[in-house]
Amino acid sequence: MLTGEVFVREGLITREQLLLAEAKQEELGGSDPIARVLVSMGLVPERDRVRCLGKVWGIGFLDVTDVTPTPEALELIPQTLAKKFKILPISVDESKLIVAMANPLDVFVIDELRMVTGREIEPHIAVEEELDQAISGQYRNDARVSDAVAGVMRDFDGDLSISAAEDDDLSENELREMGEDAPIIRLANLIVSQGVQDKASDIHIEPRKDGILVRYRIDGVMHETFRLPKKVLAPLTSRFKIMSNMDIAEKRTPQDNRITASVNGKEFDFRVSTLPVVFGEKIVMRILDKGGINVGLSKLGFLPHNHKLIEDMSSRSFGIILVTGPTGSGKSTTLYSILNKINDGSNNIITIEDPVEYELSGINQCNVNNRAGMTFAAGLRAMLRQDPDVIMVGEMRDNETATIAMEAALTGHLVLSTLHTNDAASAPTRLIDMEVEPFLISSSIVGVLAQRLVRQICPNCKESYTASKESLVRFGFPLPHDVAVDTNGEITLFKGAGCDKCKGTGYKGRTGVHELMSMNDPIRDEILKKSPSHIIRHLAVENGMLTLQMDAVLKILMGTTTVDEVLRVIYA
Repeated sequence: MLTGEVFVREGLITREQLLLAEAKQEELGGSDPIARVLVSMGLVPERDRVRCLGKVWGIGFLDVTDVTPTPEALELIPQTLAKKFKILPISVDESKLIVAMANPLDVFVIDELRMVTGREIEPHIAVEEELDQAISGQYRNDARVSDAVAGVMRDFDGDLSISAAEDDDLSENELREMGEDAPIIRLANLIVSQGVQDKASDIHIEPRKDGILVRYRIDGVMHETFRLPKKVLAPLTSRFKIMSNMDIAEKRTPQDNRITASVNGKEFDFRVSTLPVVFGEKIVMRILDKGGINVGLSKLGFLPHNHKLIEDMSSRSFGIILVTGPTGSGKSTTLYSILNKINDGSNNIITIEDPVEYELSGINQCNVNNRAGMTFAAGLRAMLRQDPDVIMVGEMRDNETATIAMEAALTGHLVLSTLHTNDAASAPTRLIDMEVEPFLISSSIVGVLAQRLVRQICPNCKESYTASKESLVRFGFPLPHDVAVDTNGEITLFKGAGCDKCKGTGYKGRTGVHELMSMNDPIRDEILKKSPSHIIRHLAVENGMLTLQMDAVLKILMGTTTVDEVLRVIYA
C-alpha cells in the first residue's frame, strides 16, 4: 500500500505537509488514498506518485515522454490492444518484451500479452495520461491521410476540378451524397483525430486558389499539417456540415454549431464555425475535452509568491476574483483550477458559462441561452436563489452582470469571473467604463490576475547559451538585481535546439505568465477617485505585485521559456 511515509522518505514532502494532507483526507471522508490527496493539493506531482507506487510494488518506472519504442516492439502489439489495455511496447529480444503499463499488476493483461507475442513480459509502470499520449503518438501514421485522399480520388470518376460556379450549382442532395461517401468520412475523421493527437486547440480547414490547407493551432501557434486537392473541398465541407447539423445548401452565410465525438476513447466537443471566403468556405473547429479538465493551481506556472497569494484569495468566503487577458490566454483553465481546489464537497458551487467548456464533477454548471432569456445577468439572478457559496460567471460583458456579481460578492459569496483587459491594473478602470459604481468595485474585488501563455522549452532538446546583460536590458527586460552574471558580464539562458519530440520547434507545452494584484487601502482609495490605471499599477507594484514582464523574465532565467517567446507574447 502506498502511504504518505513513502513521500516523506523520498524527500518530496515534509512531515508537516503529510499531516495537512491526512487532515484533508479526513475532511473528504477518508475514501481517497493519501497519494491522490497529495496530488490534488499540489504537494506531489502525478509522476512522483506513480514512481513511488512502482517502488512500493518493486516495479521500475518508465518516463514514456523520454523513450522511443523500437519498430519491432510496436509491430508485436496491435494499436487496438495497446489502447484497450493502456500498454506501450518499448523494446524486444528473442525471449522478452519490455512494456510500459498504467497497471503493471494486472496479471490477466500480462498473460494475454504473453500469448499474443510468444515472449515473456517485463512490465514497467508509467503515468496513465502520458501513456495515452505516447500510444497515440507512436502508432500515428501520417500516411493514413494520404491514403484517405487517394481513396477519395479513386472513388470519383474523371476530372474533379469544380469551379466556384459549378460548386454553387450542386443541389443539396448532391452535396449530402458527396458528404456521406466513405472516403470523405474517413478523411474528415482523420483530420479530427489527428488534431486531437497533436494536442491542437483549433483545426483550420482553409480553401485556397490551388487547394485546401489544413492547419492546427498547437501551443498557440499555427502549424501547416498537410494540403489537400481543391477537388475535395465541396464533399469535405458538406461532411463537416452534416456532422454539425448545419444547412448544407447555405454557402454564403456564416454558420456555427457543435459536434460531440469520441476520439481514442475520450469524449470531445468540437465548436464548428464556417465562414464564406473568396475560394470557398473556411471551417474552424475548437477542440474541447468534454470529459473534464484535470489541472491544479500548482501546474499553471505560478511562482511561489503568486501561488500562495492566489490560494489565499481562493480560500476567502466572499469577494470577487477577476482573471483578465486576451482570448486564448488560459483564463478558463485558471478559473477551473481554482474551482477544483475549492470543490471539497462542503460548498455549493454554481457556474454560468457561454458555453460550458469542461464538465466538472460535483459542480452545477449552466449554459447561457440568449434565445431562451438565459443571459449572464438572468442566470446570475437565478443562481443567487439557489443558496450558492461560490459562483463563477464566464465573462463580465455588461454593467448589469458586473453589478449583480459585485453585489453578490458583498453579500457573502465568493465570485470568480473574467474580463478582457491587458493588465491587472486596468480591470477597475474597465469596470468604471462599464458604469459600475466605484464603491462596489473597491469593496468587492479581492484580487485581479492578468495572464498570458508562453511556450515552454522542450526538455528533450534543451540547451544553454550565454547572452550579455546589456542586450537584455536593451530589450527592456526588467532584470532582477541579484541576477547571476559571469566575469564577462554574460547571463546563462536556455533554448530548444529542435527534435522529433517537439517537431523541430524547440518548444513543448505551455505555461502561464502572471500578474497578480491584491487589493489594499491605497488602491481602493484610487478606485474611488476613478484614477487612471497607471496610478493603480504603481501602487500595486509597491504592494509587491510582479508585472507580467517581471514574471516572464524570471521564467526566462529559470530556463522555462525563451527570450524570443516572451518578446512574441508579452512585448508584441
